[in-house]
Amino acid sequence: QVQLVESGGGSVQAGGSLRLSCAAYGYTYSLYCMGWFRQAPGKEREGVAAIDSGGGTAYSTSVKGRFTISQDNAKNTLYLQMNDLRPEDTAMYYCAAHASRLCDFGRLADFRYWGQGTQVTVSS
Repeated sequence: QVQLVESGGGSVQAGGSLRLSCAAYGYTYSLYCMGWFRQAPGKEREGVAAIDSGGGTAYSTSVKGRFTISQDNAKNTLYLQMNDLRPEDTAMYYCAAHASRLCDFGRLADFRYWGQGTQVTVSS
């Protein structure tokens, strides 16, 4: 089993920055793909970014150029650096992971392990 714990959310003004962290515990050696997702009130959960065990990354068009996903394997921690935040980035942010070899944040059903979420609020 794998447990994921997010932290780093908060409230910022538009144009500000936040860094989210996701600490992984348990059988982390089995993980191949980790990602960040978000869900705003009344909207479906959507993929934001993903990274595979080889360091390959992918981003949604809405965050590309503003957000950076990274991982520290020694610390079993996933990060999401968020710059130039906008009010439309307001959402609950979740990290998730799975062990299969197809790393696609558009395939939410592939992600077996989920954290509890951390709230990000961006004011204009």
